[in-house]
Amino acid sequence: MKGGTVQIAWHGSQPVLSLDFHSPSGLLATAGADHDIKLWSVRQKENAAAAPTVKFEAELSYHSKAVNALRFAPSGQLLASGGDGGEILIWRQVDNADNQTSWKVFRALVMHQRDVLDLAWSPDSASLMSGSVDNHCIIWKVSTGQAWQVLNEHLHYVQGVAWDPAGQFVVSLSADRTCRIYSSQMIPTSKGTDKGFYVCQQVLAKTDLAPLKQNDKTDLNGSIAGPSKHHLFHDETLPSFFRRLAWSPDASFLVVPSGIHKPFLEAAPCNMSYLISRDDLSRPAIQLPGPSKPVVAVRFCPLVFTLHSTVPEEQQYNTSFSLPYRLVFAVATLDSLLIYDTQHSSPIVVVAGLHYAAITDIAWSADAQYVAVSSQDGYCSLFSFTDAELGLQMPCSEMPPHIASYLPEVLLAKAKTTAAEIIGKAEHVPASSPPKDSSVAVCPRPLKHRRITPSAVLINSPPSDGKIDHNAPREAASDLPASLGEPHCVIPAVTTVDLPSSPSAAALHHSMLNPC
Repeated sequence: MKGGTVQIAWHGSQPVLSLDFHSPSGLLATAGADHDIKLWSVRQKENAAAAPTVKFEAELSYHSKAVNALRFAPSGQLLASGGDGGEILIWRQVDNADNQTSWKVFRALVMHQRDVLDLAWSPDSASLMSGSVDNHCIIWKVSTGQAWQVLNEHLHYVQGVAWDPAGQFVVSLSADRTCRIYSSQMIPTSKGTDKGFYVCQQVLAKTDLAPLKQNDKTDLNGSIAGPSKHHLFHDETLPSFFRRLAWSPDASFLVVPSGIHKPFLEAAPCNMSYLISRDDLSRPAIQLPGPSKPVVAVRFCPLVFTLHSTVPEEQQYNTSFSLPYRLVFAVATLDSLLIYDTQHSSPIVVVAGLHYAAITDIAWSADAQYVAVSSQDGYCSLFSFTDAELGLQMPCSEMPPHIASYLPEVLLAKAKTTAAEIIGKAEHVPASSPPKDSSVAVCPRPLKHRRITPSAVLINSPPSDGKIDHNAPREAASDLPASLGEPHCVIPAVTTVDLPSSPSAAALHHSMLNPC
């Protein structure tokens, strides 16, 4: 693995808030506070030891405010972007007369009242889910541009959304310290027909926390106090507007960021990301400790790899969680990047001190050659992997049938067909506007709820004059916690390495704990 921060003016001096790779072409799209989306081609220099470089290709200008999220559809023919003020645009790929490809807006999704923070596509590219500062999630039908369902049970900003590759669940993560998992169900309508809606099946908010055994707390009668409740997630003071969660490409589990955990009542809280098994959505199956800063984003590598032949027992997960193949995923904290796989309990790569401000997003290329991260400091970092460095890719023919159908390469043909139908219908559908009929399903809030007053979120954005003080002191990432206690996985201590403070430094300093 090699790479580092690419020191170019990605979006002028403005923060880079989101990025994603276009699977068919390999282009990297970035979104910034300058209201624009930019497309870049990523190239690897002939010198194998050099970091990858980028070349500017095109600029998509239509948003009137900052663009907070962008995601290419699984089909590769559509692009969704969401920004401040509730703007959501759907772009489609078109071929020009000179055989060059460009993108143009063909649909505006209008309903959110405030900033859109995250987006997620359905596996067939026919629907889109959005999360907003207005506390709502909306599921959109892209073919018509109309809202299909409004999920309004959150009491604070919705900062992350994810769509199950199998199509059964959608998930949202909010600053109200809850993660809501919605299941697809057929519900009778007033017209006597059944219609598919997403109904809240599980709410992850708190967990039981027992007192320390050596110092059991007692009540006034002298009896030992029972377990108390502890929040699973950070509150609204988390210094980031993003909590980007992700499903695994085989739909077997979900990884949720912004977690906090206390192994016992008197312990200091640790930053976490949670792995939630599809078989049991009621509680985290595995807890992955983060460094000293909170986890803000998770993204899966789109490829599936074969298992390593030998893995030391102390490096394996101490749970029943096991797969007949390996999945790789990246976890970003405010100031570091950790890469895990499903065969090792410890990260296989740790990179710290990448940026001078908070990391905002992660993206993998379709061939798993590159992983990119964006930051509030206005820069992006790129890392490249050599052939088989992450492992050997498992052929789809060797995958279990019920799993193989969820993988990106299998869904691609179906998604392309659906995208072509959507584009065809779009030629006959007028520009979208807020729905005026009663066909939009709204999930009501419970009768009893507590309104959480939003507080100011401090983000280390570049100063108004656009100058970044590269010599300003910053905190170094601390070692990972050594143990969390049973039944959670145990992560050995990892020494992270800061990049040099010089802004021109491009060399990568990383720790390969378990080279592939």
